[in-house]
Amino acid sequence: MLKQMMKQLAAPLRKHGRLERMLKVTRMRGGEAAMTHQIVLPHATYSPWWSDAEFQRVVEQVEGNTFVDIYRLYELWSLVGQVRDIEGDILEVGVWRGGSGCLIAAKAQIEGIDATVYLCDTFRGVVKAGDRDTEYRGGEHADTSAAVVIKLARRVGVQQVRVLEGVFPDDTADRVSARALRLAHIDVDVYESARDVFDWVWERLSPGGVVVFDDYGFYSCEGVTRFVNEIAERPDVLYVHNLNGHAVLAKR
Repeated sequence: MLKQMMKQLAAPLRKHGRLERMLKVTRMRGGEAAMTHQIVLPHATYSPWWSDAEFQRVVEQVEGNTFVDIYRLYELWSLVGQVRDIEGDILEVGVWRGGSGCLIAAKAQIEGIDATVYLCDTFRGVVKAGDRDTEYRGGEHADTSAAVVIKLARRVGVQQVRVLEGVFPDDTADRVSARALRLAHIDVDVYESARDVFDWVWERLSPGGVVVFDDYGFYSCEGVTRFVNEIAERPDVLYVHNLNGHAVLAKR
């Protein structure tokens, strides 16, 4: 019986190995991409998001209002809990329809965190695309509005959300009253915007605070990857490249 079970377990592992070897040689470089890319098949199977009832409840409420997948959403959810005792407010730049921002706010509320969650977006699409970016040309993801985000926040039941419309930090940073931040989620898709947001955030981030860049390593968002790579070696940065598409930076 045990031998039969071992055979059954070994078969998918052998298939996994063969597929992994195939992917290893399927490295992607083409079009306007300046970096090498490869589809990565993870070995780990631990999936704590499926047994987190509160997380699942909120994910169901924000479904359809975010491009962020469940792996990255759960990382954001977990990080909010981990910065519970850090001083400061919470900021998300690049909100689209508010799914990830309202999920962050919901977790902060569950944790009893006394902080404003600022959700900032142009609500007219991507801005500041340039020659460092692979595919974005500007104006993408404009199918949203501040009203859509406010409506979602009400549906989720979060009280501490403040929606700011305009280019951040250029147009709306003066409306952020926080002297300190504990967490920032930067989801802006392009190099220049990522740089401008980070520069504003970092000097206000509390020691131990965290910045999460979305789209890190994405084939279509090489500008973001390039910018994070430029700052990752700074002495005040603790940097983790997560293969789920996040770059996580903690302030030393």
